[in-house]
Amino acid sequence: MFFISTKNHVRIYDLLKSKLINKLETGLQEVSSIAVHPGGDNLIVGSKEGKMCWFDMDLSSRPYKVLKTHPKDITSVTFHRSFPLFASSSEDCSAYVFHGMVYSDLNQNPLIVPLEILHGHSSSSTGGVLDCKFHPRQPWLFTAGSDSIIKLYCH
Repeated sequence: MFFISTKNHVRIYDLLKSKLINKLETGLQEVSSIAVHPGGDNLIVGSKEGKMCWFDMDLSSRPYKVLKTHPKDITSVTFHRSFPLFASSSEDCSAYVFHGMVYSDLNQNPLIVPLEILHGHSSSSTGGVLDCKFHPRQPWLFTAGSDSIIKLYCH
C-alpha cells in the first residue's frame, strides 16, 4: 500500500496491482500530516486549520470523525505502534494525546477519547511543536519544539 496526500485528498495505491484502491475526501482546507494505524485500516490526517480527521477505510471514503483540537496549524500526527494511542502536535505549542481503540469486530466503530493536553514548549518562538513521536515500546511521547528542545512525556 502506498499513501499519497494532496492538499485535499489522500489517495491509496496498491503497488502490487498497480492501481488506485481508494480516494479519501478530507473536507479540509489543506492537509499537513498523515499517519497510518499499525493495523492498516485506519488513518488520521492533520490539517493547517487545526482539525484532525479519523478515517476508517472499511467504512467510507469520508472521515469517520473530525476533531477540532488545536487553534493553530497541526504539524504532526502519529499512532503508537502497540498501545491504542495517537497524538497530534501543533504550532500552538501543545500536543494532544488520545485513546484510539480499533476493534477487530468490523461491526464496532473505533473508540476515540481525548486523554491529555501537553504543554511545555516555549511560545516565544515561532513554529510551536514541530513533531511528535511515540516510544516504540512504552506509552511515552517525545515532542520536538521550535525552541530547540526535545521533551519526553511519560505518565
